[in-house]
Amino acid sequence: MVVGLREFAHRTGNGSGTPVLDESNGEELMRVQPSVAVALGNRSLESPGTLYITSRKLIWLSDVDMAKGYAVDFLSISLHAVSRDPEAYSSPCIYTQIEVEDDEDEEDESDTQSTGALDLSKIREMRLVPSDSTHLDTLFDVFCECAELNPEPIEQEEEGEHNWVFSADQMVVGGGAEEDGEWPISQSPTSVIGLSIGDEGGLAQPMLELQINDQRFDDAEEMVHESETKDH
Repeated sequence: MVVGLREFAHRTGNGSGTPVLDESNGEELMRVQPSVAVALGNRSLESPGTLYITSRKLIWLSDVDMAKGYAVDFLSISLHAVSRDPEAYSSPCIYTQIEVEDDEDEEDESDTQSTGALDLSKIREMRLVPSDSTHLDTLFDVFCECAELNPEPIEQEEEGEHNWVFSADQMVVGGGAEEDGEWPISQSPTSVIGLSIGDEGGLAQPMLELQINDQRFDDAEEMVHESETKDH
């Protein structure tokens, strides 16, 4: 599930200090960068705040409004880059793209700006503008380090999907169907398919043998037997 950008106001010190981290699950503070302004989507820059980069997420807390803050997990950040091109943005910044949930009735960001409404779950871009642009490269390196700590989760195979690869331990001769699952292997040597080479180069076990029960072969044997009887 994509979480995206969200409000964050969990501060220590009765709501006026640093952000509360999920330390019980190993979240650590990686860097604190003061005097960083933030721009969400196409909206204008907000008043400067403090950027906290943890091993799990980005947290921006306003220095003016103690109740205002934003957070986004690194798993929801699909791209981050240093932007110094004045044609792309007026100030040097860290540019990020944020994954959001697909919504057929998705409202354009320009509409939310004109109406004054802000739906954080629809924000796809965020720019972080430090007052001192010489910190951009350092911030970018910390972003990269934390992104490596949060790789994309591997999706499990859908139920009922098989890759049809068996190990040698799984191909055990013998045992009941309740032990071997859906594909039990019979103890009868005439129903085992395989090949085993002995120490002396011969076949250690007659494991390559197919039992064929076909009425056509039974009919052919009867025809041969009748022909031999008539000849005698």
